[in-house]
Amino acid sequence: MREIALRTERRTQVVDITDRVRAVADGADGAAVLVYVPHTTAGVTINEHADPAVARDLERAMERIVGPEWGWEHVEAGEENAPAHVRAVLAGPQVLVPLRERRLALGTWQGIFFCEFDGPRRRTVYVTPLR
Repeated sequence: MREIALRTERRTQVVDITDRVRAVADGADGAAVLVYVPHTTAGVTINEHADPAVARDLERAMERIVGPEWGWEHVEAGEENAPAHVRAVLAGPQVLVPLRERRLALGTWQGIFFCEFDGPRRRTVYVTPLR
């Protein structure tokens, strides 16, 4: 397992980590690579990475789908972060990417994104080749 460390800058932020995952995964001996986020207020997903507007649209969509004004019960350190937990459930904590000829088998337009919902924070992503 290898770790990717990153720092987010905004409360909700979708960060393209494709190149960082590729640096770990390409050349790996295995059938697939597991990309896993060990956080309850963040996630990881695969989507289009050719146009940066897609990431910004995902950020806005998550904020609208799970609104902060809903009167949440969970409060942490004096601040409601329940929406971040719900958004993380929607994104999911992991993606599995097959390897083809020891390289990530992503589609032409696909990229791997870290999804921050409770930032800014220091975060970790685990990348593990699977046999």
